[in-house]
Amino acid sequence: MKSVVMIAYDFPPEGHAGVYRPLRFVRHLPLFDWQPTVISAGGTEFARYDPGLLTQIPATIDVIRPTLRLDWWQRFQQRRAQRARVAPTSRPDGTVAAGVAPRQNRARAVARAFVRRAEACWYQPDMQAGWIQPAVDAVRQVCARQRPDVIWVTGPPWSSFIAAAKASEQTGVPYVLDFRTSWTIVPSPSEALRPRWLQKRDRRVLRRLLQNAQAVTFFYHAEAECFWRMYSGALDASRIHVIPNGFDGDIEAVAPRETRKLTALYTGTLSDYRYDTFLAAVALFVARHPECAEHLAVKFVGEQQPEFIAQLEELGLRRVVSVHPPMPHAEVLALQTTVDVLLMLERTPVHKGYELLAGAKLFGYMKAGRPILGVVPAHGEAARILREVGVSTIADAESVEEICGVLERLFKAWRHHDLDSLAPVRAACARYSSTAQTQALVRALEGAPAQQPFVPGSMDIVPSLRSDVALATRG
Repeated sequence: MKSVVMIAYDFPPEGHAGVYRPLRFVRHLPLFDWQPTVISAGGTEFARYDPGLLTQIPATIDVIRPTLRLDWWQRFQQRRAQRARVAPTSRPDGTVAAGVAPRQNRARAVARAFVRRAEACWYQPDMQAGWIQPAVDAVRQVCARQRPDVIWVTGPPWSSFIAAAKASEQTGVPYVLDFRTSWTIVPSPSEALRPRWLQKRDRRVLRRLLQNAQAVTFFYHAEAECFWRMYSGALDASRIHVIPNGFDGDIEAVAPRETRKLTALYTGTLSDYRYDTFLAAVALFVARHPECAEHLAVKFVGEQQPEFIAQLEELGLRRVVSVHPPMPHAEVLALQTTVDVLLMLERTPVHKGYELLAGAKLFGYMKAGRPILGVVPAHGEAARILREVGVSTIADAESVEEICGVLERLFKAWRHHDLDSLAPVRAACARYSSTAQTQALVRALEGAPAQQPFVPGSMDIVPSLRSDVALATRG
């Protein structure tokens, strides 16, 4: 059996969206004769604590958790955050549902912005820089016991990429880079605060990482095209693998049922997602069809923003839209099987590269086997994937009228007991199964060409990134 060291900074019991990709691979790689060892960050602070996910890690998998080395400033900020946490609500399973934070006054907001900019400039390549050396040491310890065939690393955080490259240099074990977001191309809020000279430094660092990697995996061909052009000469097309997110297990069987309400569900964060046009469309639907209001329910489960709550109040949607705190992953999956429609939202168009994004929840929705209402950018990856799996209930996130029209179509299908006809095509969804995704990963781990080769120049650069990619290509 071949072996792989998998560097995944976030891993159960962390429960945010970035955890599920490495967890799926860890669960399925042994089926392809690969034995993983996981290097993950130790500690007790979690963005979304979900201890139930620990039961999904096979007992045969070693998980090594070196502790992030915090400097005095990070320790101070950690203690401060613990004291300032807003009225957390303990759940029976141990998870914590955060309250809605109050708005900051102007002086505090200015001070916070200054601190965030200073942190963005000081910590390179990110706030997890203290994780690099402990992760390198952990990989070397694994190699001393039994030399692995390859190191696989997923980012963000990008400090993990640097740790993998350093460990590879010291042990001679090749590494594979897995991009969950587009570092240096689609900047995070922290990266956007950096001066141009530091952004250029990041690009120099990433160029070296790409040049020395055995293979590089991206979510989508359009994303790979951006990197191919921006980092011309750093990548061979044969080393590029396109492996989207996916879902674990079989697609749920949906039995016909009669319900008193058409119930739609959205799960996850809303912090930078485009929800305003959807809420406006729900208000328009209710205004046009007041007799239908008592038969429509929309549930939002996850962290909420004050602006979201304010818009609900302003539009008078409290009788139709309900808000619920975050819940463990197992409960979310169970809840998805009790509703009629699953709501997919995406980032706002003010974000560069928003067209490249398709949230991980989309693939969990496929597994649920229910109709999906996609309120997404018309020409983005989320819309492309939805069309690919046979979903026709897609509306441009910019058009309230179009969203309302899709709601009317869903309501009509529900009244006629015909919602099943709007569900994704099960056979088309199968290419996003964990088995298919892991099979594609194995080729990258083995240094073999991808089953579906990346063809440079076959995709256009998405509109929001064209000027940035062109500028970077020139110099």
